[in-house]
Amino acid sequence: MVSQALVRKLEEKALSLREHIVVDLIGAGKVGHLGGSCSSAEIVAALYFHKMRHDPSNPALAERDRFLLSKGHAALVQYAALALAGYFPKEELKKVKSLGSMLQGHPDMTKTPGVEANTGSLGQGLSVANGMALGLRLNGSKSRVYVIIGDGELNEGQIWEGAMAAASFKLDNLTAIIDRNKLQATGAIADRFEIGPLAPKWVAFGWNVIEIDGHDVSAVVEALDAAETVKGRPTVIIANTVKGKGISFAENNAAFHNGPLTAEQCEIAMSDLAKLRN
Repeated sequence: MVSQALVRKLEEKALSLREHIVVDLIGAGKVGHLGGSCSSAEIVAALYFHKMRHDPSNPALAERDRFLLSKGHAALVQYAALALAGYFPKEELKKVKSLGSMLQGHPDMTKTPGVEANTGSLGQGLSVANGMALGLRLNGSKSRVYVIIGDGELNEGQIWEGAMAAASFKLDNLTAIIDRNKLQATGAIADRFEIGPLAPKWVAFGWNVIEIDGHDVSAVVEALDAAETVKGRPTVIIANTVKGKGISFAENNAAFHNGPLTAEQCEIAMSDLAKLRN
């Protein structure tokens, strides 16, 4: 049973992530990946502010858990989490995608403290996570690896090669999380490259499968906890989410996969989020 105090804490963190995305990381008159960043806010909040072992004062801590955002275009939500956690000052968020900024359009491990790998070339994150998980096991480490994958990203063949490899190597220190918001850049996934039921596929590939509401903080925490108890195979959490979650005009709207915000839309978005806090 997840305590109500923890639920409230993580819900507040998820709202704060969305606020930073709207106000600091995109803002009026700018273009940004709003939809997929907001759909994964509860997942990222649960990882950074509850589940993962990490130390903002020592990003290279050997005992840390590793997090990879394979859908690297949604870097805004990771940047917001890193700033809230204390990896760098929040003022840096306003410099995103600026020349010389530590926060670029996709995660860059050479520029941003707390980023484990350069991601965003879709399909590759799971393979990188496999390598990290194998390395940690060889070193006798108890650290875990978490990787968020977009559901549109499942169209990439390398994901399924990675899935087979992870099961073959019995990587029980690896948890993949699919942000299943059912939309990609140009519209509904079902209308572009439908791959059919997800859970049976991952079961067939040898994974432990947990399916949840990705905006239910209790369900997210319970799924992450359950993944730690599984031995001999990796776990995938299929998190059913809403693209643009929490922002009325962006919810289930592919136009805000990577679209501009007007000043009026920014005000509406902040009003929507304020209502959720109340």
